[in-house]
Amino acid sequence: MPGLLSKDDQGQLQVLLPRVSLALVPTPLEAQPHMGRKLGVALSVKRDDLTGLAFGGNKIRQLEYYFGQAREQGATAVLVSGAIQSNYTRATAAVAARLGLRCHVQLENRVPSMRSEAYEHSGNVLLSDIYGARVSRFDNPDDEVGADAAIHGIAQGLRERGEVPYVISLKADSDPLGSVGYLHAAAELLSQQPDVSHVVLASGSGQTQAGLLFGLRFLGSAARVLGVSVRRDVPAQRQRVLSHCAALARMLDVPPVTTAQDVEVFDGNPDTSYGLPDARLLDFLLDVARSDGLLLDPVYTGKAFAGMARLREQGHLPAGARVVFVHTGGMPALFAYGPEFQSRAAARHQG
Repeated sequence: MPGLLSKDDQGQLQVLLPRVSLALVPTPLEAQPHMGRKLGVALSVKRDDLTGLAFGGNKIRQLEYYFGQAREQGATAVLVSGAIQSNYTRATAAVAARLGLRCHVQLENRVPSMRSEAYEHSGNVLLSDIYGARVSRFDNPDDEVGADAAIHGIAQGLRERGEVPYVISLKADSDPLGSVGYLHAAAELLSQQPDVSHVVLASGSGQTQAGLLFGLRFLGSAARVLGVSVRRDVPAQRQRVLSHCAALARMLDVPPVTTAQDVEVFDGNPDTSYGLPDARLLDFLLDVARSDGLLLDPVYTGKAFAGMARLREQGHLPAGARVVFVHTGGMPALFAYGPEFQSRAAARHQG
């Protein structure tokens, strides 16, 4: 009996799961010759920061399947938990508004040292407010289990008041529905650049990396997918992506198409930690903006883009490699980190 994932005669993937169409696709594949020359590779950027709704980003593709399931279950409210400057919470608030659902976002204090007014109230926080989401705070830093329990407690309260809540759970052991959106992105990327040899991206929840890798292998591509971990240590993040790949096969009722060797994860925080950019990273992001016109955020895409130089030095990106960097968005965070960027820009000007 066929599973829930198949490929048609045109190479397009068919997924038999409920879905809400949200993303503006295909997103462009844009050559980056200046940075490519510096790295010694043929570099293009897959512009998933341009998926449309709410400043775009990878979450829009991911949410198509979460909201598809939510709508099938008759949900009246959608809940999600993430960092104070979470792109997931902002995107969820936007989609809920578009579909006429109530939304509750729980903001976790994952970066306690970030206390500026801009970080606390601008960027993604401001957008969630504009979209009408109800916001609560969870102050225990980096407690994924506790945060998940708290958001489910809020859901239970809504249930007792007659709502039908749907919780988007991003724990490592939850069904990675968001990864399914990136199966389609894999097919899209191969239609744009069939000979891609390496894909580089930020790896946070791990769902984008897992979905891209699974989709590429299902479609017969041997391209390496290099995830730059921006939050967890490398072994923990690698195990998370491995778990998502295995869960995808079970969820879609298809044979596994990835191996343990396929899952490649590298450290994105060699001198910092999650959500904390140092002066060197800020300088790099300013340089890329001023030389290539490309905006990158200091939490996800900036650290992954900067990580390509290390991957090149370590031999993971050989000379002449056909590299696609997946720009997963996160642009509202530029405003949340505005004071840090402006301070660094002023220091460079004075120097």
